[in-house]
Amino acid sequence: MKKHSTILFFLSFSLVVLYASAQNGSVNTPHPLRISPKSTEVGIFLGASYYTGDLNPSGHFNRFVKPAGGLLYRINFNSRMSVKAIASYGSVQGDDAYSRSDAHKNRNLSFKSNIMEFAVEGELNFLPFSIGSKKLAINTPYVFAGLAVYRFNPQALYNGQWYKLQPIGTEGQGSAFNSSKTYSLTQFSIPFGVGVKVNVSRNIGINFEWGLRRTFTDYLDDVSGRYVDPTLLASEKGPVAAALSDRSITQDGTGNTGRQRGNSFTNDWYSFAGIMITYKMKNKENECELPH
Repeated sequence: MKKHSTILFFLSFSLVVLYASAQNGSVNTPHPLRISPKSTEVGIFLGASYYTGDLNPSGHFNRFVKPAGGLLYRINFNSRMSVKAIASYGSVQGDDAYSRSDAHKNRNLSFKSNIMEFAVEGELNFLPFSIGSKKLAINTPYVFAGLAVYRFNPQALYNGQWYKLQPIGTEGQGSAFNSSKTYSLTQFSIPFGVGVKVNVSRNIGINFEWGLRRTFTDYLDDVSGRYVDPTLLASEKGPVAAALSDRSITQDGTGNTGRQRGNSFTNDWYSFAGIMITYKMKNKENECELPH
């Protein structure tokens, strides 16, 4: 997953750079550049969210996909370049019970978390595009990248009750016997991805979009480091904390303390994918052609 995500990120970035370079290098070229009206759009996002990490290491669009939605506002500076602000809400989850690895199945961890995100993203259209225009392309692929702030809160089900995992410190975070700090539930991510814009009517447009989020935490699923001593954890955080820390189905009799609980070398990712329906709000100038 990380390899594919890295390729997609650098592809998006390279296309933006190549387009900017082409525009800069064509200042004296006699062909016309079509400029569409500056406009704004408001819209809704309907789709799905999912995550990849220790409890879903390689799955895209599998059983862990959950419904998602949001609201967006877009400013179109011209037919090629736009910026959108979007607030999205979804959920993510993972479960070792569905892993292909026997070791992960025996680890027996699971979680769910809501994701609330606000992002600002720059967009680059491959073709000149404007909602309602009869002179420009009726649809265009595009790439986007930006910055987001998001809120998460992993939980696990134990004896019929859901427990918030961050306060428990399942890997000893924030405890007297462990130097690891408690992870923050509000963090930044880098969204990037691809999509297609479709011209539907004079004021209505549709986008199909898939975006990945590169996070800076490995605790989206509350799984990252090593098992801690359950006796010490129970003495400070209670027996439920110890039980949620190590839910292994079977053990070899020596216990898991000090053994690897998750993969601490890679951070977790989450994604939003779906359809955006937007309404064109404002036109400030007529469509024209300017010589380059």
